Amino acid sequence: MKISQLLDEIKKHDLVLPEFQREYVWSREQAKQLFVSLVKGYPVGGLLFWKTDDPPELKNLDKVPEKFGTIQIILDGQQRLTTLYMLLTGEIPPYYTEKDITIDPRDLYFNIGKGEFQYYQASRMKGNPLWWRVIDCFNSSKINVFEIAKQVTENEQDAFHYAQLYNDNLTKLRQVKEMELPVQVVPVKATIDEAIDIFDRVNSQGTKLTDAELALTHITAKWPRARQKLKAKIEDLSSRNFFFDLTFMTRALTVTVTHRALFEHVHKSPSDELLAGWKRLTKILDYLVTILPDRAKIHSTEDVNTTNAFIPLIAYLSLNDTHFSDDTSINQAIHWLYAALMWSRYTAQTDQRLEQDISLVIRYSSPWLALRERIVDQRGRIEVKAGDLDGRGAQHPLYRMTFILAKAHGAVDWFNGAPLGTTHGKPYHIHSHHIFPVSILYKNGFDSENHLHRKIVNEIANRAFLTSTTNQSLSNTHPEKYLPLVEEKYPGALAKQFIPEDPLLWKIDRYEDFLQARRELIARKINEYMDTLISRSEDLQEKSVAELVTLGESATLEFKSTLQWDINRNHLNKNLRFSVLKTIAAFLNSEGGILVIGIEDNGSVLGLQYDLKTVKKHSLDGFEQLLSTLICERIGAEYAPLINIHFEKIDGKDVCVVYVEKAPQPVFMTSPQGKKFYIRHSNTTRALDPEQMHHYIQLNWE
Repeated sequence: MKISQLLDEIKKHDLVLPEFQREYVWSREQAKQLFVSLVKGYPVGGLLFWKTDDPPELKNLDKVPEKFGTIQIILDGQQRLTTLYMLLTGEIPPYYTEKDITIDPRDLYFNIGKGEFQYYQASRMKGNPLWWRVIDCFNSSKINVFEIAKQVTENEQDAFHYAQLYNDNLTKLRQVKEMELPVQVVPVKATIDEAIDIFDRVNSQGTKLTDAELALTHITAKWPRARQKLKAKIEDLSSRNFFFDLTFMTRALTVTVTHRALFEHVHKSPSDELLAGWKRLTKILDYLVTILPDRAKIHSTEDVNTTNAFIPLIAYLSLNDTHFSDDTSINQAIHWLYAALMWSRYTAQTDQRLEQDISLVIRYSSPWLALRERIVDQRGRIEVKAGDLDGRGAQHPLYRMTFILAKAHGAVDWFNGAPLGTTHGKPYHIHSHHIFPVSILYKNGFDSENHLHRKIVNEIANRAFLTSTTNQSLSNTHPEKYLPLVEEKYPGALAKQFIPEDPLLWKIDRYEDFLQARRELIARKINEYMDTLISRSEDLQEKSVAELVTLGESATLEFKSTLQWDINRNHLNKNLRFSVLKTIAAFLNSEGGILVIGIEDNGSVLGLQYDLKTVKKHSLDGFEQLLSTLICERIGAEYAPLINIHFEKIDGKDVCVVYVEKAPQPVFMTSPQGKKFYIRHSNTTRALDPEQMHHYIQLNWE
């Protein structure tokens, strides 16, 4: 079916959207790439409709007029159709209202000379006769290619050539309306349950590429040997007891090349950047697997609960000549690494937290304190307490930290004296030994069928680290019998694994007292060891705003051209204020960040000169007063202490820099549509629906 016909059916309500469909969620980049594909003649997928005379609830329609008869419900393809409708007609499709469209792609422009698409940038497009809104290309008769050609050349022959080129590009774009999109139709006999089942199958089933697989596909398209190279390096590192997969290696390459954590950012990286990044990454990985066993007592990836914690280290080393500059830097990095592992920094919201943390690595020359503060914001503290070990088993991150700590204290096997801080063959592979054997505990008051009893029997405080041969030989021996023999043969061996010194605690009837004493020992030793790694006189060296601008937007850095001056229409537009306020609210609800007003999306410095015309006294003081008032009115005066506004000059132009800290409680912004809850996701600001908001607040505050 022709696109023009599809849009006409949407306009006449012959093609409608069911309420069970999600809202319009495409990014502006997705909208742009749809048009790139259409103009190039690439396939953009088919559409799935359902013909019915008994439709379900419809978006923006209270009831179905009788004249409809059999109508068509959009089951799959509404993101594409909505995009096409907005960019070909300039209007919102009737199944939505203006307030439903939170991401509006209608300022997409088309260059009639190069045939390329880009969103409006004043510095690049203002006054340039070759850039036209896509909407105007379909609906305006003002585009006179001959007049435009005369503006770019005085030679009549060249003007004719350019006019022909411009006309050809316009024709290619306008032909989009006449393109056919394949349509499949669910017959009218289908019930609503069957239609929704089909909808679910189309939208959720099938084997889809993961983000990492898709990124690697893009990488391999430009660097054909990428997959083989990554696999070869995985094999090399596994021979040194560090076991990674393609997902980790793709993420590591992404962050090395782009200084971003999300896989999507590597899609457009050219081959020379990929090869240069890979060269750096191989050096970084070789360096890490050399330094981690010695300095961090991490001898294998089996010593960590997630390899994602290595990603910020890789980002830092990529920016710092692939190695740490001195012992202080190493110790600070290791301290943060331990904290991130112990407190599960990346076991939930992995992409979001990695993106946030990488932005801190980029922002600060020594990012470790800032990164640790994020963990404190997430967990409340880094210090370990005895209660944190209560009931925790071998799957808890503190178990691996206890093993690392034992190795750092020079722990040895209790019966063969082999040091635990080295790599052992299979017969001497490290086992988790129950100090009070399980069989004895279950014969003395503990029930194997009781969940709480099993937790107490198997918790970290009842674990020691021994080679497999020794572990098997002690399987049914009371600790009050074998622990004295261990201390006699290897003096100090028990203390190196934090065994309480009082022999009375080694008796079976004192088991729970033993656990409490050992929890306290482990917690204290972890904190003491962590304290030795860092000094309290740590100092952050922050990059200048001019340097930050060159890095581009991220989870904690956002640019806004203006506060309330509409560059496109060249007049005051108070609605633009909400774009700034949404970003500030999102930073408060996320990990904090920096908003720079006076910078365009592409990093061009616009300055505040347009906004200053609209404020009292046309001064920076007037600008700051207005912004502060808006924050107090729309976000809340109680959050003002978390927001620092000041001004800097870049290239001789004033810009406003707003530093925002994470709020201690959820923050809501008052908008014309009511209270809204915003967060940062990658380099964008998103409003959450009630269910998403509830889940987010539980994860981040409750």
